[in-house]
Amino acid sequence: MSHEVPVIEGKDLRVSRGNTSILDVPYVAIKEGEVLSLIGPNGAGKTTLLQTLAHLVTPFDGHVLFRGRRVGEDMPVLSYRRALAVAFQEPLLFDTTVFANVASGLKIRGLGRSAIGDTVMEYLCLFGIAHLSDRSARSLSGGEAQRTSLARAFATKPEVIFLDEPFASLDPGSREPLVDDVRAVLKKTRTTAVLVTHDLMEALRLSDRMAVMGRGRIHQVDAPGEVMSRPADEFVASFLGAGTILTGQVEESRGDTFAVAVGDKKIESIGNLAAGETVSIYIRPENVTLSMDSGSEPSAQLTSARNVFPATVVRVTTLGFYEKIHLDCGFPLVSYVTQQSREALRLGEGRHVFASFKATAVHVVRRGPGQTGN
Repeated sequence: MSHEVPVIEGKDLRVSRGNTSILDVPYVAIKEGEVLSLIGPNGAGKTTLLQTLAHLVTPFDGHVLFRGRRVGEDMPVLSYRRALAVAFQEPLLFDTTVFANVASGLKIRGLGRSAIGDTVMEYLCLFGIAHLSDRSARSLSGGEAQRTSLARAFATKPEVIFLDEPFASLDPGSREPLVDDVRAVLKKTRTTAVLVTHDLMEALRLSDRMAVMGRGRIHQVDAPGEVMSRPADEFVASFLGAGTILTGQVEESRGDTFAVAVGDKKIESIGNLAAGETVSIYIRPENVTLSMDSGSEPSAQLTSARNVFPATVVRVTTLGFYEKIHLDCGFPLVSYVTQQSREALRLGEGRHVFASFKATAVHVVRRGPGQTGN
């Protein structure tokens, strides 16, 4: 990634409807060549932020910079918009052929017939719809229409492309291949992109960075792995499925490790927090391993984990191919297991097991004044 001036910066962006604030973002930046995902639940402000950055929503407080130039002052809004492309959740196609739809943006930009033809066919091929070139847009399936819309947006070769939930209205059979194709086109063209999605898997597959949003605010923005493993606060942890969210107090500090008291239990983690600090603890369910209760000691396979607790199964919930196991260890804990593991361990309500997780799997965040917890 470039360390130069970001392609787009949004500063002090605020949008209200009536007396209600729906967006309050002091700063956000999109770097050259990256895919930044805006992710969060419905009503988080994701689309409002995208539209504000694209200058599709006015009026708003704050301002947008494009390569260091303030849009609307140092740079005309029209010039800014010509550097962008936008693809929406519902494809908005003209009542003409697929070829003519993809060519429309290029005609507006004044390209010659030969250049238009070459470019259109390039992007029809990239999105796997070259065979539909002469087809009427009115006869397309949902997936074909969205591929046409995306091909039209990318064909203009924008400096930044805004993708507003482009896969949300598609069935899984159409969605999965299109996500893969968009990923390939972004990689091939190195187009800077902002993606709005509420689907975590889409964000993980496509993003260089993720901005987790809630109630019009950005709670955390970082590389996907960092956001997943080190959520900034309880909102992020909950949205990303941390599974276990606890509150405790640092009781022992031993240089590079420390223990947190949660009730009458101690949970070990990596770090150097001071004794007496109140903290939040986040443990992802896929990092919790379950083993048969042998009656006294956990099995040998668990001995490498710093945290091992006798546990009772409280509830089992089926999640597709996985089972979500709710446990009572003296504190609530959640684990994911396969259906095969559930059967092998005979996991059901009241079953006694050992639950283990490594100290490196425990993410701890200092709690500020006034924070409430579980």
